[in-house]
Amino acid sequence: MTSNVIVNTGCANLSSVKFAVERLGFQVIITDDIEQINQADKVILPGVGNAKHAMANIRQKGLVDTLQQLTQPVLGFCLGMQLMAESSTEGKESSTQDNEVTCLGLIPTKVVPLNAKENRLPHMGWNTLTKVSNHPVFKGIKINDYFYFVHSFAAPISDYTIASCEYGSVFSAAIAKDNFIGCQFHPERSGTLGRKIIQNFLELEPRELKSL
Repeated sequence: MTSNVIVNTGCANLSSVKFAVERLGFQVIITDDIEQINQADKVILPGVGNAKHAMANIRQKGLVDTLQQLTQPVLGFCLGMQLMAESSTEGKESSTQDNEVTCLGLIPTKVVPLNAKENRLPHMGWNTLTKVSNHPVFKGIKINDYFYFVHSFAAPISDYTIASCEYGSVFSAAIAKDNFIGCQFHPERSGTLGRKIIQNFLELEPRELKSL
C-alpha cells in the first residue's frame, strides 16, 4: 500500500495534486477511507471552493475525528490550509459569528476575508513571499520567491505563520503547528518552487518537526 494519501474532500483539483506528486516520482492515492488515511506516512489535504461546502463533505464522510487525530505530517493546499484553522468567515458583508464555519481546529488561527484594499479580489496569480521561516518544508525557499495564489480569504499573521505574502495587506502564506502545515498558495501550480515544497514534504522525517 502506498504511504502517501490525498484526502478526498469532494473538492476540485484532486487530480492535479495527484499528478504533481507522481511527477516527482512518488506514489500517492486519493481516498476518503479512514484506515488508509490513518496508515499513511504523509497526508495531503487539498481544496478548491469554500469552507462551508468542504467541511460539510468532510463531516458527511465522517473524517473530522480522523483528521484531527493524525500524528503523521499533514500538508494543506489553499482551502485545505484554511480548513486546518479554527474557523472560516464566509460572510460577504460582515464577520459576525453567524457567518463563521467551524473548521478542523488543527492550527489556532481564524480565516477571514482578505483585506486587499484597492486590489481586486480574488487574489489570483503569482505573488512573492515577504517572509520565510526556517521550516523543513520551506528548505530551499526564500523571500521574494514566487508562488501561485487564488483566494479571497486568508489567515492573519500569527505565531503560527511560517511564510507571509502581501496583497493590499500582509497575510499568512503558510502556517504550521506540530505535524500540520498549510500553504495558502497552490504548490501544485507553482512551478519548480512549488514542486520543491511538495518534495520537501514527502521527504520530511517526522523527527524534523519535533525540533521546531
